[in-house]
Amino acid sequence: MAGNKQNQWIVGINAVASAVEHDADNVREVLLEAGAKNPRIGSIEDEARRRGIDVRRVAQNALDGVAGGLRHQGAVARYAAAKTHDEDDLPGLVESAEGRALLLVLDGVQDPHNLGACLRSAAAAGVTAVVIPKDKAVQVNATVRKTSAGAADSIPVVRVTNLSRSLRELQKQGVWIYGLAGESEASLYTVDLRGNVALVLGGEGEGLRRLTREHCDQLVALPMPGAAEAGVESLNVSVAAGVCLFEAVRQRL
Repeated sequence: MAGNKQNQWIVGINAVASAVEHDADNVREVLLEAGAKNPRIGSIEDEARRRGIDVRRVAQNALDGVAGGLRHQGAVARYAAAKTHDEDDLPGLVESAEGRALLLVLDGVQDPHNLGACLRSAAAAGVTAVVIPKDKAVQVNATVRKTSAGAADSIPVVRVTNLSRSLRELQKQGVWIYGLAGESEASLYTVDLRGNVALVLGGEGEGLRRLTREHCDQLVALPMPGAAEAGVESLNVSVAAGVCLFEAVRQRL
């Protein structure tokens, strides 16, 4: 997303289609490339008009200017405001999951492509919410929205001021908190990921911060039998998030 709070832009076919479908009330205008041959552009136009959203066909260079260097694929949308959630929303989200909450907590992810990929995996896994800190972490921006292929609009992303405090509050609600740490001797595949569960992953490089570790009920690791030979110390955070989330999905089937 680019622009100020009153003039934010969503860029790319998947992101625009998702915003029109899931959050039409906040989409003020859709700009589509004049003469574009991609049938999905036509589908976006039809759906936007059906929902009463203004649609304009414009030249490619006009879209280039709005997209700020991102690959727009002939579609951008002007957003009134990004849908955001804060820590006050967390208890209700957990309660609504009726004992089967699955939360992904990201402790300081810096790369927007990684956050976008994590959101995409989280949406596919049907998570209850993704929790991110307000400080020292990337927020949901245009690159995140594009990388997430629309997932940033379809799942709650909860921004919290104090991650440790939020983890304590989750524990009070009966959420069991597993932190991913490579040095742990406990394998992810040996723990129970059913019920109310939060999976906590650290950012690139640093991993879980000390205070975050201390607020986890248990630390677990992903077995990597080929890591030493291949010289791989850890997985990319978005890959690790996908592995963890879909192990939880497997156990819940």
